Amino acid sequence: MKANPNPKANHHILILTYGVVLLFVGLAAYFGYFLLVKSDSVINNSYNARLDSFADRVVRGEIYSSDGRILARTEMDGEGKETRVYPYDSLFAHAVGYSTNGKTGLEALANFYLLTSHVNIVEQVANELSGKKNQGDSVVSTLDVDLQKTAYDALGKRKGAVVVMEPDTGKILAMVSKPDYNPNTLAADWSHLVAEENTSGQLLNRATQGLYPPGSTFKIITALEYIKENPSNYKDYTFDCKGIYKNGDYTIRCYHETVHGHQNLEQAFANSCNGAFSNLGLQLDLNGLKNTADQLLFNTDLDLSIASSKSSYTMGGGADTWQILQTAIGQGQTQITPIHNAMIVAAIANGGTLMKPYFIDRVENAGGDVIKKFMPQSYTSLMTAVEASELTEFMRDVVTEGTGSALRTDAYTVAGKTGSAEFEKGKETHAWFVGFAPAEHPRVVISVIAEEAGSGGQAAAPIARALFDVYFSKQ
Repeated sequence: MKANPNPKANHHILILTYGVVLLFVGLAAYFGYFLLVKSDSVINNSYNARLDSFADRVVRGEIYSSDGRILARTEMDGEGKETRVYPYDSLFAHAVGYSTNGKTGLEALANFYLLTSHVNIVEQVANELSGKKNQGDSVVSTLDVDLQKTAYDALGKRKGAVVVMEPDTGKILAMVSKPDYNPNTLAADWSHLVAEENTSGQLLNRATQGLYPPGSTFKIITALEYIKENPSNYKDYTFDCKGIYKNGDYTIRCYHETVHGHQNLEQAFANSCNGAFSNLGLQLDLNGLKNTADQLLFNTDLDLSIASSKSSYTMGGGADTWQILQTAIGQGQTQITPIHNAMIVAAIANGGTLMKPYFIDRVENAGGDVIKKFMPQSYTSLMTAVEASELTEFMRDVVTEGTGSALRTDAYTVAGKTGSAEFEKGKETHAWFVGFAPAEHPRVVISVIAEEAGSGGQAAAPIARALFDVYFSKQ
């Protein structure tokens, strides 16, 4: 038997064969990944023109609240004309969104599901043959009507936003933004809503896109950085508050120049002492504070399924004294969205781990069969469990001893932080509250911003109190 006359050629053929096999395996793996993970987001992309053609064969499906109440449906008249109807008018304007003049909110997020039909095959064939449209699938959201209405009513005529979410799952239970609009009359109102002279911004979802100075809610981050830099002796920090803190030519005032007296770190946090936290800022590693802010998702596009703005933190090493004093108390150039503030607090409530916020619980066909179920997903770790526990204690004292007294009750325990954010000289401050309950076993997180409403403890905390009351009355 003759030996192979060209072993080098065989070796090259073998390498080529292995390469082709590896490429095929890689292509198959990516194809599987695309089908399982990426396909829905690509198909549901607003730039995908094919989705519009689905409406020629499918009646857009309904959107439900978590307890089965219709939030959006399609009505058809005798001539076959379809009208999208929103039974709650403005109540879910930004959360559910609209599907005319473009798409926003759940109408955009769930567009593919709502224009896909999973009615039984016999009915589909019969409808196709008769020229009748199939009924689109329905989307059951995570939104709670009672919480949504409570947030809407409590915010009243103020501009602002409210976000309610579960810290251990990421479910968004309520999301309100004001001023709002009526999606049922959107077409008629459109020219006014987008007119240059209209400065109210009714179409802006302030909950996810509104950027605000965080005010004293940022003291959560300042305190976290101080704890990280001084893990063994942060409890030794003290400050004597006289209501006005002077550093050279610079002056920082506590709210209404309240004199807090001798304070340790926990007391200064509970009383939201601006003097103490400005002083604290001067002791911090500024690059470390910047890194902590970045770790807490500032300067990052949030991985949300609906449109959102990027929170901003700009101070780093080399900042001047005035910038440090301002930034440490949540003023200066720092800006944050209400949902981002909720996410930071949700991570504290969940032992340092942030769960990814989501709005859709499941997709059902016209017969009520579940087509797709959405499950909680971990987003990232924002801090250690020890750090989260320390901050929880601080936030608990805000309610029991400090500025969050509006949330004291025997019915449940609350951990939170108030804030009064200055944004323009001569105007009243924005009022903030972020927090969770029960403090010892958190089940719900609330973020409130009420524009130009004054003190967070007096204006935002009562809004949160109304929501906590309703939430626990339903349990």
